[in-house]
Amino acid sequence: MKHHVIVVGGGFAGVACANRLAGEPGVRVTLVDRNGYHQFQPLLYQVASAELAPDDIRFDLGEMYDHHDNIDVRTDEVVAVDPAAPSVTFADGETLSADAVVLAAGARPNFFHTLGADVHAYPLYSVEDAVRVRTRVLQLFKDTAQRPELAARGSLTFVVVGGGPTGVETAGALAELVHDVMPRAYAHLSSAPAQVILVDLAPGVLGAFSDRAHEYAARQLRHRGVHLRLGLSAAEVAPDHVKLSDGTVIPTQLVVWGGGETAVPLAARAGVQQGHGGRIDVNPDLTVDGYDNFYVVGDVANVPHPDGMTLPQLGSVAAQTGDWAARNIMAGLEHGRREPFSYRDKGIMAMIGRRAAIAEIGEHRHELHGRLAFTAWLGVHAELLANVGAEMRAFTTWAEEFYLRPHHRSRQLLDPATVDQPRIGWHHRHRKERDEDQA
Repeated sequence: MKHHVIVVGGGFAGVACANRLAGEPGVRVTLVDRNGYHQFQPLLYQVASAELAPDDIRFDLGEMYDHHDNIDVRTDEVVAVDPAAPSVTFADGETLSADAVVLAAGARPNFFHTLGADVHAYPLYSVEDAVRVRTRVLQLFKDTAQRPELAARGSLTFVVVGGGPTGVETAGALAELVHDVMPRAYAHLSSAPAQVILVDLAPGVLGAFSDRAHEYAARQLRHRGVHLRLGLSAAEVAPDHVKLSDGTVIPTQLVVWGGGETAVPLAARAGVQQGHGGRIDVNPDLTVDGYDNFYVVGDVANVPHPDGMTLPQLGSVAAQTGDWAARNIMAGLEHGRREPFSYRDKGIMAMIGRRAAIAEIGEHRHELHGRLAFTAWLGVHAELLANVGAEMRAFTTWAEEFYLRPHHRSRQLLDPATVDQPRIGWHHRHRKERDEDQA
């Protein structure tokens, strides 16, 4: 009988784990994801700013694994995990047992108990979130074009909460959209200029980067027209305003939340030790104390680093932990030794806007700006996309065009027939070619 492994979550960690186990003759994998698709999270902000269509960064899990007989993709919601059995329970009450469970369920927004944020803010952690942001931006411009007086009530004031990579990338992309693209579509709104405001409690943006990087990113954001409100937090989010910790009230009808993340509720239901961010503390081999067949990987795990710290929530960390868990599962089957996780540090990076990127590469954090940083960004993201079978030529072509070319989206944004048309189309072409071959 084959060794049954349940992988919960189709993000970077879950997909990497399934990829490693794909084709293994002694293993049967059930990959469970409530949406049934993998989303390429680093490019959500590009969907939110209408640079990419949702289907550009959404990959059907069933199609990804339809040529692997040992992987069964199940679109369902896991509501409980029993590490001791091990088993998972679905929303309809069904329980499915396995020889090993890999929890790769990811994270959700952390609103830090900010009044009204969970109701009125727009998080940016899923494809659906990105579509909501984009739809809201376009609708606000349309409404203001018909009723310019709405601008005085903040209809064209967009507030981004969070100065990390998500907030910085989103603010930069929105600023380019509202300052460079939308004025061409709505030229008569020049008397009611749009503005993007970034709010963060820290004294600088991109806190995980160097002081030099903080200055570079802030300079590039200001150059794009982003107003920085640093050293302040969002104290309240309402439908028509955001109140800052110093009492300032900013009229706005769109607050994009990039202010941090916490583990999904499923982590708390596993009945094991949780640490910082609600994430599950794991052993060096990615199992949990007392449960040799329960692995926790990706953004739902606190993965230890030899220096005593935990690794950050990055796509590369998630993918590598998922792959490593699969290797340890196979080692156990082959009566080998499970190895402690060893992270290959690729650095940290952020795309601030066209012709503006920053990267700190490798363990010693060699800092790059501009085109060299963009090249590093491209390489890391291309490797992550390769894990989901994306067409690299299409991705690199789009990325080069995005970085170098001027905006040309005003006509497209006004045409409902084209705004959702895939710009990249990597998996669509792959699907078409495969279907034609099968026919």
